[in-house]
Amino acid sequence: MNAPHLPPHLLFGTATAAYQVEGAAAEDGRGPSIWDAYCRTPGRVARGESGDVACDHYHRYAEDVALIAGLGVDLYRFSVSWPRVQPDGRGRPHHRGLAFYDRLVDALLEAGVAPVLTLYHWDLPQALEETGGWRVRDTAHRFADYTRIVADRLGDRVDRWITLNEPFCSAFVGHAVGRHAPGTREGAGALAAAHHLLLAHGHAVAELRDAGAGQVGITLNPDHLIPATGSEADRAAVERVRTLHNRTWFDPLFTGAYPDNEREVWGPLADMPHREEGDLETIGRPLDFLGVNFYRPLMFRAAPHTEPDPALRTAVDVGAEQVDLDGYRTTTMGWPVVPESFEELLVDLDRRYPGLPPILVTENGSAEPDEPDAGGRVRDTDRIAYLNEHLDALGRAIRAGVDVRGYFVWSLLDNFEWAYGYERRFGLVRVDYDSLERHPKDSYHWYRDHVAAHRARRE
Repeated sequence: MNAPHLPPHLLFGTATAAYQVEGAAAEDGRGPSIWDAYCRTPGRVARGESGDVACDHYHRYAEDVALIAGLGVDLYRFSVSWPRVQPDGRGRPHHRGLAFYDRLVDALLEAGVAPVLTLYHWDLPQALEETGGWRVRDTAHRFADYTRIVADRLGDRVDRWITLNEPFCSAFVGHAVGRHAPGTREGAGALAAAHHLLLAHGHAVAELRDAGAGQVGITLNPDHLIPATGSEADRAAVERVRTLHNRTWFDPLFTGAYPDNEREVWGPLADMPHREEGDLETIGRPLDFLGVNFYRPLMFRAAPHTEPDPALRTAVDVGAEQVDLDGYRTTTMGWPVVPESFEELLVDLDRRYPGLPPILVTENGSAEPDEPDAGGRVRDTDRIAYLNEHLDALGRAIRAGVDVRGYFVWSLLDNFEWAYGYERRFGLVRVDYDSLERHPKDSYHWYRDHVAAHRARRE
């Protein structure tokens, strides 16, 4: 299958996240995170699994860097584990934890791959959760301190920085749905967490600028939202969901204002006593790029609120119900494969938010069955088709005027897939979770060849 031609300036990469791949959960002074606590709560994660060992990237990073280099990609996106740097989320840094990232960054640079560092990919130190976590303003200040520590240590070698990954998931999937750590179902608490995550981002941007960081951005996971019917009720439901999923983040970051329909979406929860004067200025500090993660579109219809009393609702109880989008192949996550939605989302964001910074597609990929054949080969043709079709959609969005500068496949490795444990595989490289051996799949070789052809056109 021939991959689509894309503009020569486009950079290619692949990505992982600390808790999903590192393992070594109790080594070299690392403290517990909210995901360690969540995984130890019965019934939270499939088969009671955790990231204690994960892919053992902490010890096998050199092997993994060789795999990254073998792809020929320009960039590698990884995250730093906050509790590995500050076990309690505050105070002096733990230098053995920082030394791991020294080794990783140095290995990447030696291999000719530029590091893209994400400061927060959901692993809040558990000690901070016990004093309020993202629900309280102090955590945003602790995040600024942590940012300064990492920037001071790695800023001489890391040019591209991402403050947060998918704060929607941290705030709402973690504090309102309860399917991610810390696993609660809250209204006001989830909305406070959303605001304090944005505030933490703003403080981190200031710290990174002071440290001389080259490029600073944030990664969001905006959804392409489709009404189930053309009815006024379903269209209104989608607009409420748009505020929950997209506008809560994009509006403060890129328009200097909060969404104008918050009262309609959240009723009395929209009072937002946690907001203070000057917060929007902190949140809206200029960025060099916007990270966008995309996997699938979502369809919604109007539905009664789960909780009749508005004051008792969770933050995701907005009078809308997700429904299946029929007629499309689905991945093992149950997600429909609709490449044209990727194009439509990017074009829509470009239209809704004039002046957006350049976009990096920081995650895109699919979970597939990935059963090896008798010879151990994984013929993941569905993943190759998914990537090919989404790169084609990306090319159409670029030709429509969207300024996209980079594309990262999620993920380099099969890994710990949060509440699904190890049963869902996204990797270009298969990981045998018994032996921890790595085996490149057919998609790895396809992506390598695509990147090589792209690089040849660029040069």
